[in-house]
Amino acid sequence: MESKMESKKLLYPLMVIAAISVILFSIVGIATMTGKIPKAESENLSAARSSAAPGHRTATVASTCSNCGVVESIRITEIRGQGSGLGAVTGGVVGGILGNQVGGGDGRTVATLLGAAGGAYVGNNVERESKKSSRYVIRVRMDDGTVRTLYQAYQPAVNIGEKVKVINGSVAALG
Repeated sequence: MESKMESKKLLYPLMVIAAISVILFSIVGIATMTGKIPKAESENLSAARSSAAPGHRTATVASTCSNCGVVESIRITEIRGQGSGLGAVTGGVVGGILGNQVGGGDGRTVATLLGAAGGAYVGNNVERESKKSSRYVIRVRMDDGTVRTLYQAYQPAVNIGEKVKVINGSVAALG
């Protein structure tokens, strides 16, 4: 009985400590998100502002666009469709029925099996062909010299040599 009382006495202070730490971390997180706690950059900005002469504006350096570049090429590629098995099953059944119509005796059995196998093969290929799609492969030489390859399901609204900005994996014309 005493061991239960001791564990309850020990558990309560641990719960209070855990609750206080959760509250403190939440306060720090909210203060950081709302800007009440300065970021590391703010110290550099305030130091730069204090070193400038009063009454004079400081010149800001124009930042380069890290997501901008020029379209090098646009190609269309086909993506082969995946068979789900439905085409193979349907083709196998149809092929088996048609094969069963040919011959008699052991020949009929062989024709049924060959019809089912051939039908399954053809049915699977028909299904894959019906599910194939195409996508556009766009190569963009970025302003920093790197090359990015982007894939879009729809035709891009830009041309080769055009200045673009990459936004969420898609290209958009600049200007």
